This record gives sequence, structure tokens and C-alpha cells, in this order.
Amino acid sequence: MTLSLYDTMTRSKRAFVPRDPDRVTMYVCGPTVYNFAHIGNFRPVVVFDLLFRVLRETFGEAAVLYAANVTDVDDKINRKAADEGVPIAAVTDRYLSAYNADAAALGALRPTFQPRVTETMDAIVEMIGRLVGNGAAYAAEGHVLFDTQAFAGYGKLSGRPMDEMIAGARVDVAPYKRHPADFVLWKPSKENEPEWESPWGPGRPGWHIECSAMIEQVLGLPIDIHGGGIDLVFPHHENELAQGCCADKVDTYARWWLHNGFLNMAEEKMSKSLGNVALAHELLQTYPGEAIRWALLAGHYRAPLEWTGELIEQAKRSLDRLYGVLQDVERIVRDQSVTLPAVDPAQVEEHLKTSGLVAALEDDLNTPAAFSALFALGAGVRSALTAEQWEAVAVQRAALLKAANLMGFLEQDPNAWFQGAADEGVKAKVEALIAARAEARAAKNWPEADRIRVQLAELNVEVMDGPTGATWRIKEQA
Repeated sequence: MTLSLYDTMTRSKRAFVPRDPDRVTMYVCGPTVYNFAHIGNFRPVVVFDLLFRVLRETFGEAAVLYAANVTDVDDKINRKAADEGVPIAAVTDRYLSAYNADAAALGALRPTFQPRVTETMDAIVEMIGRLVGNGAAYAAEGHVLFDTQAFAGYGKLSGRPMDEMIAGARVDVAPYKRHPADFVLWKPSKENEPEWESPWGPGRPGWHIECSAMIEQVLGLPIDIHGGGIDLVFPHHENELAQGCCADKVDTYARWWLHNGFLNMAEEKMSKSLGNVALAHELLQTYPGEAIRWALLAGHYRAPLEWTGELIEQAKRSLDRLYGVLQDVERIVRDQSVTLPAVDPAQVEEHLKTSGLVAALEDDLNTPAAFSALFALGAGVRSALTAEQWEAVAVQRAALLKAANLMGFLEQDPNAWFQGAADEGVKAKVEALIAARAEARAAKNWPEADRIRVQLAELNVEVMDGPTGATWRIKEQA
């Protein structure tokens, strides 16, 4: 099979062939760090982390370079810092740390690069200078603007005619603009706002030029894949494309453009401006990160996804089912004093291949089909376990783990997974009750043992007895 990805530019799914298989490059627009990110902000994080994993599996870990930027210069950041009476770095450092912690909890690998706007200012100013020198930008009244008429391909990514782009961009109307669609590359800072020196006066960059400069500095042009949410196609990615091509006088900026669909709540796009947000930071206090990750991948990445309580509960149940298979293997192997044989990696690869999971992921990240393949792998492990075919158990368990790990799942100890819903106080109480129950059973005090079992059931705990002792887990909610 060959990895195929849907390209927004060509409106088609194409076989992915990197420019250089030893240096595969991907850039994804990252967070603006002024508050905790909502769960909708994390859909592209999880989607493109999955693609990062697939690319690494296909081309090798060292060959894939993934950059996800950080916007740490922004009006919202300025307001937050002013309200708190602190430097902007105090705000951005705080929320970038929280963002990275939340992303890690959702199983996202750290990108190869995480460039920040404030650390790329020289490159931004230099790129604007090239655009001016190339006749694609002009200075006017302390501003520098991109001349959209200088790029013949303006609008080809979004497929919008010029009048729609002018209306949809919500650009400022200003008498010094040559064309209504022209957009800001550099602007004067307001009083008490951070500013940087430039040939056009002190100020700060516009939003779009930041990503173009970071891509050029960190990865070089053209890149293989540019990703982000569907809302970024226009104006952000359209403007990035125009700037990048005109600054470097190249025909191709990104060879594939990938965009994930909206995460919706109550049938509306999740956004802070609408007030219909669920913060990932808060959800992680209630649900395991893997369950949230599963929920975000439950639908195909290009389709909109409705965020509901049932979606995440179903995700948790799906993972309970797979972790339950692993827990049963551990328990039965331990209780029967079985040593699973060493597995042949070639057998594992063959089993993984025939499962269809890799083929599903290579088909434009078809996660619903990949999840079905995971369940089939789990069923195969359980079938071999029931038949006490220990070699098959070992091979199929290894294939299940490799498949799940490729997607960022089943990375916990299964007992810890099921006990994770209990806080430390509950865990200590359960362990004490299980120890007391073992003593009662050893003394053949069956009424006391039954009484303790009732107490455990009241704590929503299921006890699994075996020849070598008892294990426990928090029972799945009905």
C-alpha cells in the first residue's frame, strides 16, 4: 500500500511522495498562547500527530521533520498581559507550558520544532524586505502591505473569487491600500504594546507573515505537507501561499495541503467567541487522555465532528474493551503459570498487515476503519487466549500493541488503566479491603469475605480472583 492524502489545493486524494524521502517536512499552525486551549483546538494536534506517527513509521523517525508554531505576539495576548500587569512573556510562557502538557496528555508527540514568533522576528523583517524588493509589497503610512495583485495565483487554494475573498477576509478598510484585498505584513504598535525595530519604523508583524517566515527558516521551501483547521484555508493559508511564493520567487509553497474539519458543539463550531467551549485542561481532570484522543479521532479527520458527552463515554468504553483484553492475558497467563513464547517480528508484521489497520491509515487516515481493525485484532487475541494457543496469543497481542501504539493508544499498564478512575484514597481503601478479604478467605470466614466483597461492589470495584491472588478494577459504567 501507498500513503494517500487528500490535497485541498487539487481537491483530490493523491499518493504521497515526498520531495526527499530522507527529509520529509510537515508544518501545522499551532496555538496562540493567551489562555487554556479548548478541545476544538486540539483536533488538529491529534490528527496531525497521527500523521506524524504514520510518516515516521513509513520513512523512519529521523527522516520526518515536523514543525508546529507558537503565536506569542497577538492582540489577545497584549490585552491579557495588560489586564494582569505583567510582561507578555509571563502570559505566553504560562499558557504554552499548559498547552504542551495537555498535548502530551492526549498522546501527542513533541514536534521536531516549535518555533515562536518572538524568536523569528529578524527572519520576518527580512522576508518582508524581500517582498518589498520583489515588488510584491509596499510601505504606506507606517504599514507594509502585501499587494495581492502581484500574485496571479491568489485565490487558487480556497477557490474563491476576489469579491468573496474581500468580503470574507474582514480586512481593514484603509485609504492607503492599493487594493481592498491587500493585507498587512507590518504595522505600528499601539501605546504600551511590544514593538520591534524595522526599516519601516517600530512595530510588529501581521499574522500571516509569521508562519511564512517560520516555515522558511525552520524547514525551507517547498515543504511536503502544510496542515491546519479548515477555517485557516482562507485567509491565513491563502495569504501564506502568496507571500511564500512571491518572497522566494517559487511556484510551489506546500506540495500537499491538509485540513481537518470543525469540532462542533450543539451543531455550532466550537469557539471562544461563541462561548461554547470545553477546555482540554478541564476535560483531562475527568477523562483519561487516551479516551479524549480516541474521541477526537472517532470520525474521519476531514469531516465535522460533534462533541458530546456520549462521544467521549463511548471512546472510554472502546478503550476499556481493548485494555480488558490485555488485562485478561496478564491475569490468565499469571494464574496458569504460563510463559508466553518469544515472538518473531516478521510474524507480527504479517499479522499487522493482514489486519487492515495500516491500509486504513494509509487511506487518508481513515480512523473509523482503523478502529475496526483494532477491535478485530483484540478479538483475535481473546480467541487465541480462550483456546490456550499461547504462541498465537503472544503474536496477536504483540500485533495489537504495535497497531495501537502506532495510533497513540494502549500505552498504559492495563491494571493502571482500570484503576485510574480511582483517586489515591480510594485505591488505598480498596487495597486494604482486598487484603482483609484475603485474610477472611484464608480463615474460611466466608460471611466476612462476602461482606467485604459487598463493600467493594459499593465502591464500584470488580475483583478478579486467581490462584496467585486477586486483581481489581473500577467497573465500566452502564
